[in-house]
Amino acid sequence: MRFRASLIAITVILSGMSALLSACGNTSSNGNPGQATAPTISMQPANQAVTAGQTATFSLTASGTAPLNYQWQKNGANVGTNSATYTTPATTAADNNAKIQVTVSNAAGSMTSATATLTVTSSPAAPTITTQPASLTVAVGLTATFSVAANGTAPLTYQWQKNGASVGSNSNMYTTPPTTIADNSSQILVKVSNAAGSKTSTTATLRVIPPPAGTARVLTYHNDIERTGQNLTETTLTPANVNSTSFGKIGSLGVDGLVDAEPLYVSNLMVAGAPHNVVFVVTEHDSAYAFDADTFAQLWKVSVLGVNETTSDTRNCGQVAPEIGITSTPVIDLNAGAHGTIYLVAMSKNGSNYFQRLHALDITTGAEESGSPTTIQATFQNLSGHTTFDPKQYKERVGLLLMNGVIYTGWASHCDIGPYTGWVMGYSQSTLQQVSVVNITPNGSEAAIWMAGAGLAADTSNNIYFLAGNGTFDTTLDVNGNPSKGDYGNGFIKLSTAGNTLSVADYFNMHDTVSESGGDVDLGSGGAMVLPDLKDSQSNTRHLAVGAGKNGRIYVVNRDQMGKFNTSNDNAIYQELDGALPGGVWAMPAYFDNVVYYGSVGHPLQAFAIAYAKLGTTASSHSPNSFGYPGATPSVSANGNTNGIVWAIENGGTGVLHAYDATNLATELYNSNQAAGGRDQFPDNGNCKFVTPMIANGKVFVGTPSSVVVFGLLP
Repeated sequence: MRFRASLIAITVILSGMSALLSACGNTSSNGNPGQATAPTISMQPANQAVTAGQTATFSLTASGTAPLNYQWQKNGANVGTNSATYTTPATTAADNNAKIQVTVSNAAGSMTSATATLTVTSSPAAPTITTQPASLTVAVGLTATFSVAANGTAPLTYQWQKNGASVGSNSNMYTTPPTTIADNSSQILVKVSNAAGSKTSTTATLRVIPPPAGTARVLTYHNDIERTGQNLTETTLTPANVNSTSFGKIGSLGVDGLVDAEPLYVSNLMVAGAPHNVVFVVTEHDSAYAFDADTFAQLWKVSVLGVNETTSDTRNCGQVAPEIGITSTPVIDLNAGAHGTIYLVAMSKNGSNYFQRLHALDITTGAEESGSPTTIQATFQNLSGHTTFDPKQYKERVGLLLMNGVIYTGWASHCDIGPYTGWVMGYSQSTLQQVSVVNITPNGSEAAIWMAGAGLAADTSNNIYFLAGNGTFDTTLDVNGNPSKGDYGNGFIKLSTAGNTLSVADYFNMHDTVSESGGDVDLGSGGAMVLPDLKDSQSNTRHLAVGAGKNGRIYVVNRDQMGKFNTSNDNAIYQELDGALPGGVWAMPAYFDNVVYYGSVGHPLQAFAIAYAKLGTTASSHSPNSFGYPGATPSVSANGNTNGIVWAIENGGTGVLHAYDATNLATELYNSNQAAGGRDQFPDNGNCKFVTPMIANGKVFVGTPSSVVVFGLLP
């Protein structure tokens, strides 16, 4: 009994030890010892990019003896759950560039993943307008500046509209050109856009009122940048009082040389501590003057000649004689400088060296502004490398254009004396440094910009228009219908100024342009004029410009699609009036109240009425007298759309100032030969194609060889 009990006890102990060894893992089914495997990562978490508000999911693939544990971290802080994937909450901009990693572990060890980056981009926000454009009221001749404030994801773009037509540049501000009565009640709005959408502002109204008495202004050639020649603020002169009994020559402003440029006018200008109505005159002797327009007293005079310089000789051309100084009409900016600035271009020489310079003068003293003058130089790339501007080969004949802070100049040759090409240049009015240049015959010749002294014209979309003289035109066109070598001689040219770069944006050339250039029957003898927006018979708004030259035709171009060139005909042009101007044009037209006025050589001044955006094919009226060479450049005075008077100068040794009823040119109101004893007569300057009558504040100013003659109501 005792032996049996001991045997049973030994058996139980051995059985327990076996069970214990089995539980501790020291045995296996195959009889070999077992070993756990530490984690390894076979696929790392990848970078993720999402838009704010979205979630981002990171994942990895790992192996090793189970169970595997996962601890995700964001910027070093524990996040997520024990999983092979981690999905963020909805992201914000603060999550951008967050660093994500995960540590994988088991009983045998751990491994940390590579770091992944979370990129969070903001959702583009569509524009919202925080400040709407406000309605403005300005006097005629002043500009109006509209502005808008908007929020939204950059970049924001701005497109201003005036009466439904695009105007201005890509800016949160839009400044109108100098206003006219026709601008009254214009509707102004702006569309603000970005990648996420657009928002259109409320509509602001531009109200234009006649200026108070004594605030007349003529600041640029032919009154405005469209070059219409109309002064709509004249309240003194009327068809009833402009006659030889009550109207005539009342004074003369003596100067030291030929006056080819149109005089300019600013009223109520403070000079030497007192207000004056001031007329500004420049001469071919390189002098600039300011006169009191009422007392005729000289307020200041300056010479713009450099040290040891003289005016230029005629360069063997009799068109400007006996000297060349300031030929083109200056331009005034009342907001520039301390008191207002007049900008002008002058030619001079020192021995055999010739200079063209742009000057900026204080209008109250004549003193040069800071940085003035600047010497005009230019090069332009062509197929041979580049072409260079030679100052002795050119004169600045066309009136200066000031637009969006840039002064634009156009260049004519001396007669047809080569070599020369067609140049337009732009200069910053604040620094007087050149900002843009274009040559319209870089690989050809000629194509000077003559235009009888008319100014470069412009529209509210900041495009420039002019007529080029005879010169090279490449009849081989590129795929866009443009001259293959960039030569646009004898054309109606549209220049873009976008981005402070000058480039040909469109053009029109006659089908017989080459033969016309060869026969010196080119467009360049006349000036271009931009017409106001007009409605056609289908109520479509038409954007038009008009020009004419030596061939007797009037060309009306669609500024949005000018017609370019067709070898067989001119059927792409908007309107062409063949033979409308017999004798040809060496002058500038004018516009008033839906009528265009032209004075061709050897023929009467003619009025072409506009109906449904088309000029009448025949004149609606004409003057009783004809005009010899160079025809006539008319100007118009009116009070709004009433009391219109058309003024024109007749050349012929003794100059004649004519005044006609604008509603019917057959009614001559006055001419300066009517008064007895030659009371109102004056000498013409032999270059009357440059002379343009200027009307302001009840007076008419006319340039002569040594003065500006002043006409007005007699005492």
